[in-house]
Order: sequence, then C-alpha cells, then structure tokens
Amino acid sequence: MRLLGDTLAKAKAEDRAALVAYLPAGFPTVDGGIEAVKAVVAGGADIVEVGLPHSDPVLDGAVIQTADDIALRGGVRIADVLRTVREAHEATGAPVLVMTYWNPIDRYGPERFAAELAEAGGAGCILPDLPVQESALWREHADKHGLATVFVVAPSSKDARLATITAAGSGFVYAASLMGVTGTRESVGNEAQELVRRTRATTELPVCVGLGVSNAVQAKEVAGFADGVIVGSAFVKLLLDAPDLPAGLAAVRALAGELAEGVRRS
Repeated sequence: MRLLGDTLAKAKAEDRAALVAYLPAGFPTVDGGIEAVKAVVAGGADIVEVGLPHSDPVLDGAVIQTADDIALRGGVRIADVLRTVREAHEATGAPVLVMTYWNPIDRYGPERFAAELAEAGGAGCILPDLPVQESALWREHADKHGLATVFVVAPSSKDARLATITAAGSGFVYAASLMGVTGTRESVGNEAQELVRRTRATTELPVCVGLGVSNAVQAKEVAGFADGVIVGSAFVKLLLDAPDLPAGLAAVRALAGELAEGVRRS
C-alpha cells in the first residue's frame, strides 16, 4: 500500500495523472497474462490491476467477459492470479492490485487471501461488489498485511454514501465514470468530473476514474480532473484481436505509451 501511495504521489508531483492498467490473469494464458502486464508497464503504466476471472463479472462488459471466459476455460486458479501478481511486481517494481468480486475471496478465505496476496507483493484489492457495511472482516485482514482496500463509487452515489465509502477505503477511490459496465466508449461522460468533485469533498484519498477510457484524447480529458486514469477493455481488446501473443504484447505496449502521454496534463 505504501508503494501505491508513493506512486500516486509521484504522478501528482509531476503534474500528471497516474495511468492505471487493467488486465485479467490467465488471459490469453497465465504466462501470456504475465507478459502483458510487463508490456503495459514498459509502455508507461504506473499501476496495474490484475483481474481475478469470475463466472459472473457484473461490472464488466463483453470484452472483459470474453477474456474471463477464456481464462476460466484454460483452468486459471487463484494460485495463478497470485503468481501473476508476484512475477509482474518482481519484474516491474510497479504496484499491482487484484480486482476481484467478493465470492472467490469468500470461498478461498479472506485471511488466507490477504496473507498470500501480501506475500506475493500485492498492493491491495479493488472490490466492486463488496458492500462497505459488510467489509469489516476483509479490511481487518487487509490492514494487518498492509494492503489497500479500494471501493468503487458511481454517479448515483449520494453524498452521504460517498462519505461512508471513502472513510472505509484506502489506497485510492475508484470512480466509475458512468452507470453501466466496462467497455470502450466514444466519450467518457460528463458525470465523471462532477463525481470526482463530490468524492474529493469527502476524502484526501486520490480519485481514479475508470470505465470508458480507451485513447489518449480521453485520457487527457480525464487527467484534467482526476488523480488517475484507469484503462482496461482497450488493452484486453487488443489482445483478443491480435493474431498472436507477440503482436498483442506490442499493441498493448504501444497503447500504454500513447495513454502515458495523454495523462500528462500539459
């Protein structure tokens, strides 16, 4: 969690937003997924979210659902997710979080998962479907192991709800730019800037915006008002559409480079 905070602070000191890249573990294979994380960091990503593939990814659109299905059919397990975190962090030095729905952690055991994620060098978890009022057990174990707990806020969140969520979270706040699921879009949505403003009124935590960002122009727009820009589906789609893994890795590295230029506000 300290590395995560330092990384976000460094981006702020450089007068830019941090670039946060999302990629699912086990896609297109476990080894290929690890190489993809290395590629986005080499291209310019500051922070990586490693997705834990789930059969019912309620926040995710068709692109990430397809990647999750490929990973699950390939037999990916939590051990593979933790291996991805470990090898990606060791190779890049970047903070690596796991983005996961609650059910897999609940079945695996929250204490066990927190301990093993910390041992792997993970920075924390993003938990989009864990209600804050039911998160005490997880946060206890996360705090014990120095892990961030990142919650998601949405344009529909009332101010009082925002305050409750941000008081419980750590690391940063994930602001969903619009109501809906992940995926590339022509515009990020006018609600995102207002959501960031309202969220900042409740917390000193950095606020990173995700859902819909896919190119440097959109990244620059979001970087104008957010502390971090989160990109996922655009990277995953490049890997899905690539004729082979080397071509996919080159494509995601190139996109990361373009986005890294976009998040520089000047």
